[in-house]
Amino acid sequence: MGPHTTGQNARILHRTIRQRALTKPVRSITPGCTPVATRGLSSSTRCRFIPIASPSPSPQRPAFRSFTSTPSRGAETSTPSSADPAFTTVSPEEVSHFNALASSWWDPQGPSRILHLMNPLRHDFIQSCRASVPDSSPDTGLRYLDIGCGGGIFAESAARLASTSSVTAIDPSPEVLAVAKAHARRDPALASKLRYQNTSVEALPIPASPQQDGYDIVSVFEVVEHVANPAAFLDRVTPFVRPGGWLVLSTIARTWTSWLTTNVIAEDLLRIVPRGTHDWNKYINEDELRVHFLESRTGWAEPRCMGVVYVPGVGWREVSGSEKIGNYFFAVRRLPE
Repeated sequence: MGPHTTGQNARILHRTIRQRALTKPVRSITPGCTPVATRGLSSSTRCRFIPIASPSPSPQRPAFRSFTSTPSRGAETSTPSSADPAFTTVSPEEVSHFNALASSWWDPQGPSRILHLMNPLRHDFIQSCRASVPDSSPDTGLRYLDIGCGGGIFAESAARLASTSSVTAIDPSPEVLAVAKAHARRDPALASKLRYQNTSVEALPIPASPQQDGYDIVSVFEVVEHVANPAAFLDRVTPFVRPGGWLVLSTIARTWTSWLTTNVIAEDLLRIVPRGTHDWNKYINEDELRVHFLESRTGWAEPRCMGVVYVPGVGWREVSGSEKIGNYFFAVRRLPE
């Protein structure tokens, strides 16, 4: 690669970052004010602060809200109460985006490639969580609930484990579930252990007896950063965890580093992720999850976290401390009754 090519790539990177910086909304992490970038990423970058009570921004720049209620990609809309039977955290924009990827879900070299590569780490993390508690439930007959299962990458692999009794996998997209079901039919051994349901978690009946009907592992991989209200979503998820069981999820920290790596590099430059997959405003920091489960709620303990980094050409690797700047796994255990 000659100096001309190197210089050209550098100019492309600079232009892409500047364009993203001028249009990217910034979610407030300081109570009472919202930082708004007034310039691109340059030596003249400045930020000003506006009160939360200021007039709502235009539809092109979603309102800045806390972890409790995350904005969608489009204009602001009124949100029904979580007590309303019609309440849902499903984002139609997100469902539409993933519907477009349905046909390529099982292509290991396609748009979902990094999810295929991440799958072994998902199992490693779950195993480490269960091993961390000496009096955890037996290692056989485990029941899984995979929420937002997509094309079934994790659900299928969990159903193939000898320690698994059953896997219930749900997703609000019928198009994506059709792909998941078609792929599962290729392996008759999955028929007795894997069940797909086209539903949101809000429409799934809550177990009458969590101890008997709950799940040992409730997985929510790469989902919470795609829902309209992550706190309300997680509150709908938790009743499905059996006492002594684990809620396991993965998401992305909301930092400038994650914006650069996921939005600019992964989507715009390397194109290893379809553009529009990530909304930086919906990313969630680990400390927000800890506060949600350990301070704002009761009955949860043993929080565990593992930061992971994707290395092009190599795959995903655990990197201590990276949960503060990018992708990470998080788990919390429901205390036995």
